[in-house]
Amino acid sequence: MAALKICCLPFMLATVVLAGPALGQDLPQDEVSSQARAGGKGRVEITPYIEASQVITSELSPGNDTVTYTRLAAGVDASINGRNTSGGVSLRYERQFGWGKDASDGDLLSGLARVSAAVIPQALTVEAGGLAARTRVESNGGSILGPVSDGDDVSNLYSVYAGPSLNTHVGEVAVNADYRIGYSRVDSPDAEVVTTTGDLVDVFDESVIQSANIHAGTRPGDVLPVGLGVGAGWNREDVSNLDQRIDDRHVRADVTVPVSQSVALVGGVGYEHVEVSHRDVLRDGSGEPVIGSDGHYKTDKSQPRRIAYDVDGMIWDVGIIWRPSPRTSLEAHFGRRYGSSSFYGNFGWQASRRSSLNISVYDSVAGYGGQLNRALVSLPTDFQAIRNPISGDISGCVDSLKDGSCISGALGSLRSATFRARGISATYALDLGRIQTGIGVGYDRRKYIAAEGTILESIDGATDENVWLAAYLNGRLGPRSSFSTNVYASWMDSGLDQAGGATAFGASAAYNHLLARRLTATAAIGIDGVSREEEEDYWTASALVGMRYSF
Repeated sequence: MAALKICCLPFMLATVVLAGPALGQDLPQDEVSSQARAGGKGRVEITPYIEASQVITSELSPGNDTVTYTRLAAGVDASINGRNTSGGVSLRYERQFGWGKDASDGDLLSGLARVSAAVIPQALTVEAGGLAARTRVESNGGSILGPVSDGDDVSNLYSVYAGPSLNTHVGEVAVNADYRIGYSRVDSPDAEVVTTTGDLVDVFDESVIQSANIHAGTRPGDVLPVGLGVGAGWNREDVSNLDQRIDDRHVRADVTVPVSQSVALVGGVGYEHVEVSHRDVLRDGSGEPVIGSDGHYKTDKSQPRRIAYDVDGMIWDVGIIWRPSPRTSLEAHFGRRYGSSSFYGNFGWQASRRSSLNISVYDSVAGYGGQLNRALVSLPTDFQAIRNPISGDISGCVDSLKDGSCISGALGSLRSATFRARGISATYALDLGRIQTGIGVGYDRRKYIAAEGTILESIDGATDENVWLAAYLNGRLGPRSSFSTNVYASWMDSGLDQAGGATAFGASAAYNHLLARRLTATAAIGIDGVSREEEEDYWTASALVGMRYSF
């Protein structure tokens, strides 16, 4: 595996510093944590560790190669739960040493962070987050979190964001405002990704994402029997590939009409202007597109920008809010946005303090980086990262009873073109103390947007679809032993490739035993693979034995 670039590590760590002195996740019960108390109101837990392991991987299909690796890793898991600060972080750096000519050396940085700190309690809050992971790129452009090989088709992805939010009152009027700036990057494969017909898949490179929103309004009964509000928003994403740009601005007014103590009708109307534009590819003397050494199309900056999507006019929606108890809420909206019908909403049900069910329906215009950044923003601050015990990679979901605990829906296709994304995701989590389990499922559909007369013209209006699943089951077997299991699956179908669909699947299980107060031994097995309609399947099986020392 080629060495992983860690250019984004300082930026990622900076987002952690913005939110407070210590952040993190709930710690495995069979490990020892160093703890500190914050003013008697919160708890900070920090667990640095070092790890050494031996891994053997055997290719089951289409070949039968077997390779062995030695892995050395250092990481930290931490969490904070205070009056004004909450968050979690799981950060790990790994160095891999291959045995034999077929096993490569390499580096892996992986991590997940999501934090929130109140600068002025109940008024001004600063949030930040970061993600570092690796993904496998399929010939149809699809991406799989948790690669099944260390070849040229493995990419590294990063996403970070930070920004303040304000919640205050001016008399009876509640004022809410926020601003976020984010950055997403994918280190492209060493080899060019092409479809079965030989067409280049221009893999997403990097983008900068900005958003700002402000809203002022009253609740029903404060001034009038109904609640009234007015707001404005701006969203922009600048994608490096062909200088793509999304610029979305809107203003709107809304009303809330209470029907009963638990039901309210809501509606809004406003104006929106959404513009998507990009430049064409640079062409050589014979008219062929120029491809750079990084595998991306070269941008022709001498030509003007081309408009791919330009919609402005009235937007509206109507909906219902149902909150029969503090543990149950439903919000559903139907209306018109982006020039056509739009649906969005969410449902949350916490049957007890130990279980939760959350469902979300979304509709947005974004690039790959923007979609990934939005998923990161939606993650809860109270979580435990789920990692593959063999590869050390983070999985598509985190262990949490809060909403937004999966990022799998944001992966989809790694194509650089902007798109309109519609989809649904659902998560269920259960914490019984000695046993924790959860499952996330979802569907994501992306319709691509491109300008006529450019290299991307053929992709305009085409769609990619992805159905995904991620699940885990962790628990204690005794005072010194525990187990962990996780499963992922993804069904990808691209309207841009004659190869048809592909199915990715993986499962792993690990047994952990506490040998001494800070020393844990681990044994794990796993299987990963991709099944394709028109190409050969690829399957591998792996096993690991290792030791971890926690400080």
